[in-house]
Amino acid sequence: MKVFVSFDMEGVAGIVDWDQCRPGAAGYDLGRRLLLGEVNAAIDGAIDAGATEIVCNDSHGAMANLDPEALHGEATSITGRHKPGYMMEGLDDSFESIFFVGYHGSISGEASTLSHTYNPAVVSGVTLEGRHVGESGINALAAAAAGVPVALVSGDAVTLAEAEGLFPGAELVQVKESITRLAASNLHPAVARRRIREAASRAVAAAPSLAPPAVPTPAHLEVHLQTADMAEVATWVKGVERSGLRSVAIEGDDLRALYRSFVALTYITRVAEGR
Repeated sequence: MKVFVSFDMEGVAGIVDWDQCRPGAAGYDLGRRLLLGEVNAAIDGAIDAGATEIVCNDSHGAMANLDPEALHGEATSITGRHKPGYMMEGLDDSFESIFFVGYHGSISGEASTLSHTYNPAVVSGVTLEGRHVGESGINALAAAAAGVPVALVSGDAVTLAEAEGLFPGAELVQVKESITRLAASNLHPAVARRRIREAASRAVAAAPSLAPPAVPTPAHLEVHLQTADMAEVATWVKGVERSGLRSVAIEGDDLRALYRSFVALTYITRVAEGR
């Protein structure tokens, strides 16, 4: 059993402030420790159920948040911020299950701790086939393209509600309850890790019976941006068309190409927000 782990940071128990997620900030070392604990719990649970190979893709910020030496089970790590597959870099059809660990709610949804959708300075909302989605829903395009089921998602209640209809049968692990976008009631990290480990074990066992995300083709992804300038810059990416004053659309039968166009959009629009 080969398992792909895409891990973010904002959905980890105990993380409620941007300073815990930014290198050099006062709370970053604590944030890294909390993140490592949940990632290792997912690895341990997968190994408990017989996983033989685990690949962990760092999907937060500059995507080099953990010490690769500290990962359990000799897991492979994919790090670095310039990755064409972004949060799903390294995924292909050789995997049998996908875990989303430490994920968070979308920018356009209910209040969720540190919610955003890829780049909060650019993206104000995304819909897939008319349904509001966050990062889990967008990343479902890559999962569907590879034909691999998403077997586990961890985060707050909003994150799990957004994932529930997309990944039937997946283990959904709530590690905190958001109060506002900058506050949450968190499980003790030891409890959160125990629940993730147990769920990861169940997820690996159930993976053969799960189906990849069901994304109808041709798929239609609508991306709402903060300014008209950003929408115009986004159209410089192949396959991206203006659909409104501050929105663009990406359509097609090739889900991998559609996802890659969205990733390119997130990179190129940084020039319109000063980065």
